[in-house]
Amino acid sequence: MGRRKVELKRIEDKSSRQVTFSKRRSGLFKKAHQLAVLCNLELVLIVFSGNGRPYEFSSGNRLLHSHESR
Repeated sequence: MGRRKVELKRIEDKSSRQVTFSKRRSGLFKKAHQLAVLCNLELVLIVFSGNGRPYEFSSGNRLLHSHESR
């Protein structure tokens, strides 16, 4: 039994959309970390949620400057 193909379309239910975003964001950050370790590189990844909240990942020792205005 393999994985199903996911039809790429907007998730209408707000709660389901938030859960999917959170899970996929975590998976994306995990893959970014793996890439940084395997290729010995510094990586910065910034993802914005649907309502504009930024989420950051940095693999290096350099500090990210906060870009939130709050």
